[in-house]
Amino acid sequence: MSTYGLVLPEPASISLARSVKIARRPGGPFANNILLRIEPLGASITHGVASSDGNGYRQDLLNIVAATAGNEVRFVGGNPNGTMENNENSGWPGLIIDEVHTKSNNDTAILRPNLVLINVGTNDALRNIDIPNAGARMQSLINDIYTQSPRATVILSSLIRNTNSDAQDRGVQINSQYQALVGSLRGQGKPIIWADMQGSNGPLASDLGPDGTHPLDQGYQKMANIWYSAISQANEADFLKTAENA
Repeated sequence: MSTYGLVLPEPASISLARSVKIARRPGGPFANNILLRIEPLGASITHGVASSDGNGYRQDLLNIVAATAGNEVRFVGGNPNGTMENNENSGWPGLIIDEVHTKSNNDTAILRPNLVLINVGTNDALRNIDIPNAGARMQSLINDIYTQSPRATVILSSLIRNTNSDAQDRGVQINSQYQALVGSLRGQGKPIIWADMQGSNGPLASDLGPDGTHPLDQGYQKMANIWYSAISQANEADFLKTAENA
């Protein structure tokens, strides 16, 4: 996947950012005002490629939480990017599901998030990599997250739209597998929420950059809105738990 000419070196260490304290607003906090230790997990979209400030959806999501719930938020991850103070994330440009799984196995047991936002699989769709088994590969990744960070709630998103018709068709196949996976894991009592990025509120083709893959700022804003809605659903389901060593 294009990284818009950016050189993205491997970080020397995982960064556990200091938290950002945000003022409580009307509407009440999530889960008795627990710390939200959020790991954004994925590839270049998670990293914020093509956003004007490198923050992707993360600053927008922080702003929405600040304007509503008011919980303390701490983004964590192994590959910081963006102008925001708390710019940690685990977005790894160019990686496929299995490679992000390897990164997660290296990081998640250390980071111990209580909320993991997963958006990964676009590179698999673009490169036509093992599409029939995308759901099974994602399940393996999520199972390991639950093992490594037992208090984590997972929010799994669909892939966003792509203007490459072949990649879009493969993405639809991947999304179908992901949505079925969420239903299966919910049936097993796992704390997981589905976030549909290709619904009517998700990024449109007009919200994407010239490559037809990465959102521009307005597209990332739409992603942030959908993530927030999914976090609200997790709260309503009583999934959110206090982070370990919070």
